[in-house]
Amino acid sequence: MRPFLGSTGAVVRTTRDLVLPVYLPTILLAFGQGVMVPVLPLFLREQGASYSVTGIAIAAAWVGTLLADVPVGTLLGRIGHRRAFLLGCVVYALATLGVALAGTVPPLLILFRFVTGIGIALWGLSRHAYLATVVPVEQRGRAIAVFGGINRIGWFLGPALGGWIGTVLGLQWAIVVTAVVALVALVVAGAAFEPVGHAAPSRHAPLAAVGAVLRMRWRALASAGTAQLFGQMLRQTRQVAIPLYGADALGLSAAAIGQIISVSALIDMGLFWPAGWIMDRWGRKAAAVPSFLLLGLGMALVPLTSSYTELLLVGLVIGFANGLGSGTMMTLGADLAPPGRTGEFLGLWRLIGDGGQAVAPLAVGFVADALGIALTTGLCSVLGALSAGMLVMFVPETRHLRFTEQPVITSAETPSQRR
Repeated sequence: MRPFLGSTGAVVRTTRDLVLPVYLPTILLAFGQGVMVPVLPLFLREQGASYSVTGIAIAAAWVGTLLADVPVGTLLGRIGHRRAFLLGCVVYALATLGVALAGTVPPLLILFRFVTGIGIALWGLSRHAYLATVVPVEQRGRAIAVFGGINRIGWFLGPALGGWIGTVLGLQWAIVVTAVVALVALVVAGAAFEPVGHAAPSRHAPLAAVGAVLRMRWRALASAGTAQLFGQMLRQTRQVAIPLYGADALGLSAAAIGQIISVSALIDMGLFWPAGWIMDRWGRKAAAVPSFLLLGLGMALVPLTSSYTELLLVGLVIGFANGLGSGTMMTLGADLAPPGRTGEFLGLWRLIGDGGQAVAPLAVGFVADALGIALTTGLCSVLGALSAGMLVMFVPETRHLRFTEQPVITSAETPSQRR
């Protein structure tokens, strides 16, 4: 990867320059979240929660993220990428610890899960906006795909360890591990300085800027945003439906479910570099469309499985499909973000995607209570076709968007002043 300049002029020579400010803290947080995948649904059920309550509690984190996305986007210019990330680590760690200690009180579980979502918005959006700021469009696919791959490494390691801890020590202790790992990420990020350029902090981050972004990018948010909504719903349903199907339909233990998720994640994480290369060589849709179609196919196969081995094989298909789409939605959002309004646009962009992740667990929970977990899992497959169809029919390729993109002109500037 050849050198490129951040917005303050600092040189980012290779992806190694992003290790301390982005990649290392991210893998720690992803590992902690991976621990929660097989553990949280089973922990909630152990506390006597119904499918519906379990879905609400899981979705609460995404609701928190959903409501925080736009405010965080407008605040990034004021507090900076680094401070937002550190604050997010603290909020996420303390709220996750609260989940472990809430016991059998559903309202407290749901409240703490909601707060973890705010922490996710802070550290997730700060890293996304940072990458969108320092990485040029012609190399963005690879840089963000590596970011997606780093997340996947954490998701690969986390579920197996989480399932093992949950089986040996108890599900509550596995949740405590997630909180501790978030604090470790805080220490790493706090000790690391950022040697590359980032957006200069702004003294003002008015909500009026959000309205300006909506006016400029409403077509992109409507078309590409809808595709992202369906895609993120599909991705999240697999994290809820597969553990519940494995436990309730096949009678698998937490350790066995954790193994399936981790092996799926192993295939997933191995594809981040090819996914980035495909995006930068042939376009964002060349990776995203096959990814969502295959992911939908994999979900359609889940209710046809009747053993650990069969579910594991389907998990491999799902892992391959998701890995092929590594970083696609983040890269698409970064491409579409108008210069000077990156934080505000990505706040809206992530609002849409997080909306899909928030709705998915709720839908799975309520539909599973009504129709059963097997039929619910199969129905989720339709989301893949919807997302791929929207991308093909309504979303233009953004790989060359830099040739047509125009700077954002504020109300205080005229075109001649910008020139």
